[in-house]
Amino acid sequence: MEAIKALTRWIDGLNQWVGRGVAWVTLGLVLVVFVDVVMRYLFNVSFVFTQELEWHLFGFIFLIGAGYTLLHDGHVRVDIIYQRLGLKGRAWINLLGVIFFLIPGCIMVISTSWKFAANAFMMLEGSPDPGGIPLRFIIKGCIPVGFTLLLLQGFSMGLHSFMQILGIETAKEEES
Repeated sequence: MEAIKALTRWIDGLNQWVGRGVAWVTLGLVLVVFVDVVMRYLFNVSFVFTQELEWHLFGFIFLIGAGYTLLHDGHVRVDIIYQRLGLKGRAWINLLGVIFFLIPGCIMVISTSWKFAANAFMMLEGSPDPGGIPLRFIIKGCIPVGFTLLLLQGFSMGLHSFMQILGIETAKEEES
């Protein structure tokens, strides 16, 4: 059981570390949008590069930060039933959700996106627009990476839930 706890701590720590890095990218996105708005409305100038950078950063934040969001239970959930359940009931819903939805969904996206990303890397794909970002392959590579981080965090969540069902772990232990 200690090996399982060590594995979940490692996965949780990885997504915590990644999430803190993504937070800095979020600050960068705010600055890029601010500059774009100032240039567009004060100087009537707009650059394709800046507009593409906005959606590249936005995509990066959501893809790479998804595991961190799951770690902190920040994903949208319809919790009409969930909120009324105790620790073990919630653990059962989380475990079944991970097994039947999260893991298969992540595996599907990873298995279909890795060729897409690999082709973009092999071609060093860039923007088709003049003045666009020449490194489009990087954001395409974030798709399988982000879903792998989400899959790992889902695996950790499933293990935490399983340990809660067995009474080995409490919600307080999970958050520490």
